[in-house]
Amino acid sequence: MNTVLTTHQEPLPPATGAWREGDPAGRRRWYRHEEPLSLEAGGQLPGARLAFETWGRLAPDASNAVLVLHALTGDSHVAGPAGAGHPTPGWWDGLVGPGRALDPDRWFVVAPNVLGGCQGSTGPSSPGPDGRRWGGGFPFLTQRDQVTAEAGLADALGIGRWALVVGGSMGGMRALEWAVSYPERTGALLLLATTASASAEQIAWADIQLHAIRSDPNWLGGNYHDTGRGPLTGLGLARRIAQVTYRSEPELDTRFGRTPQGSEDPWNGGRYQVASYLGHHADKLVRRFDAGSYVVLSEAMNSHDVGRGRGGVRAALRRVTAPTLVAGVGSDRLYPPAQQAELAAGIPAADGLRLIESPYGHDGFLIEVEQVAALVGELLPPGRASPLPGPETGPPGTFGL
Repeated sequence: MNTVLTTHQEPLPPATGAWREGDPAGRRRWYRHEEPLSLEAGGQLPGARLAFETWGRLAPDASNAVLVLHALTGDSHVAGPAGAGHPTPGWWDGLVGPGRALDPDRWFVVAPNVLGGCQGSTGPSSPGPDGRRWGGGFPFLTQRDQVTAEAGLADALGIGRWALVVGGSMGGMRALEWAVSYPERTGALLLLATTASASAEQIAWADIQLHAIRSDPNWLGGNYHDTGRGPLTGLGLARRIAQVTYRSEPELDTRFGRTPQGSEDPWNGGRYQVASYLGHHADKLVRRFDAGSYVVLSEAMNSHDVGRGRGGVRAALRRVTAPTLVAGVGSDRLYPPAQQAELAAGIPAADGLRLIESPYGHDGFLIEVEQVAALVGELLPPGRASPLPGPETGPPGTFGL
C-alpha cells in the first residue's frame, strides 16, 4: 500500500497523479510535433505532444501573443478554477483575466505544459512508440529541447514573434533559452527568480530529492505506472525537501515557530506545525503529479547552462536583443538575487536588477502577483484593444505542423 509522510483521509492515486488519456480535457488543447524531435543529448523523441491553454484572441497580425512558462510542478492551467481536468486553480490566476496585467481582451496568452511534464504533454507517464508507458526509458531532456518543442507550437499557432515571454524559476530558464535561441522571436523578456546556469547548490538540493524518489521501493527503475503502486513516499519526501527551500527561514519561524500541531505532542510521536505543513504539501503533490516527470524535469533543470556550446554565459547573454526585466526575490535562498544580478548585468537590453519584496522566499514570484503585474506592465504597451475576431479558444483536440 502506498504511504506518504503525512496523515491523509482521501485515498492516494494508485501510482501517479498524471493526466491520462480518457481524463477530462478541461481547457487543454494539444500540439503534436509531427517529426521526431532531435534531442541535445542525442537520439530522438517520436510523437511528442504539448498540452497547452490559451486566453484571448490572436490578432490578425499575430502581434499580441504572450508566452507564459511554468515552474517545476506547474502546468498549463495558469488561470481559472479547479475542475474537471484541472486538479488545482490557476497558479498565476491574478495575472491573467479581465482588467489584469494579461487581459484577454488585449493579449493572446499561451501557456504550454512543459515537454516531460505530466499534465497532458509527453512525459514518462505517456505511452511510448510500443504503446507502453515510457517510464524509466524516457529520454534525457534539456531546457533547449523543451524550447524547441515550444517553438513548434508557436509555428503551429501562427506566432512568429512573441510580444512577451515570461517565466519564473524553471520557467525562467526556458524563457531565457527562448531569448538566446530565438532572439528574433522574443519581443520582450521577463525573467523571475531564475539563473543563467544551475549552481552546485541547486544541483545538490535536486540530487537529494532525486535520491528520495529513486530510493522508494515502488520506483522500479521508473517503470511503475501500470503496477497499481507508485513511489509516492519518495515523491512526498522530495516535495518536503523542496518546500523548505522554496520558503524563507524567517517566514517559517514567524508562521510556525515551535508550535505543536493541534493537540499533538512532539515528545510523544506528535508533530510540530511546520512538519504538518510540509506533510500537507507532500500529500497535495502526489495527487496531481508524477514522480517520473519530477525526475526528468529536475535533471533538465540541473543541465541548464545558457552558455553551453555558446562560448560561455557572458557570450550567450549578449545574444538577447529583447527589452528585458530581471527580478529576484529578496528573501530567496534557493535562487538568490546574485544570480539574477548576473543576468541583468549580462543582457544588453536589461534595465538593471529589480527586487520583489516578499517574506516568502523563492515562492514570492508566485505569491506577489501585484509586483509581478507591475513588471509586466513595464514591458507591454498600455491601452486596451478592441475585441478581436475569431474564437477565444479552440476546442480540445490535437494539431501539428
